[in-house]
Amino acid sequence: MTEIKTIVFDLGGVLIDWDPRNLYRQLFDDEKEMESFLKDICHLQWNAQMDAGRSFQEAVDELSDQYPHYREEIQAYWHRWLEMIPGQIDGTVALLNQIAQKDYQLLALTNWSAETLPLVMPDYPFFDHFEGIVVSGEEKLVKPDPKFYQVLLDRYQVKAEEALFIDDNADNIAAAAELGFPTIHFKNPEELAQRLQNLGIL
Repeated sequence: MTEIKTIVFDLGGVLIDWDPRNLYRQLFDDEKEMESFLKDICHLQWNAQMDAGRSFQEAVDELSDQYPHYREEIQAYWHRWLEMIPGQIDGTVALLNQIAQKDYQLLALTNWSAETLPLVMPDYPFFDHFEGIVVSGEEKLVKPDPKFYQVLLDRYQVKAEEALFIDDNADNIAAAAELGFPTIHFKNPEELAQRLQNLGIL
């Protein structure tokens, strides 16, 4: 196996938690109504538009016009976005802190809005470990599009076969493997620690 020189982390679901329910449980008294709202109105496919570079304000205004009786709840998706972040995933952050003491280039490749990532970064010191973070909302490309991975490879002069890619999404892992990355499909920090030990990284 080629020597690993770079480790590429996904952010959401690996190092930091994100769940709209964290906000919307404060806004809905009825759990069923909340789940219906998140399934049919402010759903993940809609959220992915912002990950791909769409303006939050434009998106929430358009949706508010379509569903005026939920205007306040839809607007909260942008104006109270930070309340969707319960916190970091401590076990993974501890592993990142360990790896940062070693001689690896650390990068992140994330499907995240260019408007909201800067809101959360100041609260979490682990972001300082990364030499670079490639953000879908800035590049107008999202995983699993191979072009998005290529931006990272080109910008930081990385060879895919020398870069371990860690992500919690199976489609993103498959796309990375196609490009030649060694990969770890993240399930939980304990399993990740074992896999990193097996590779001699920890």
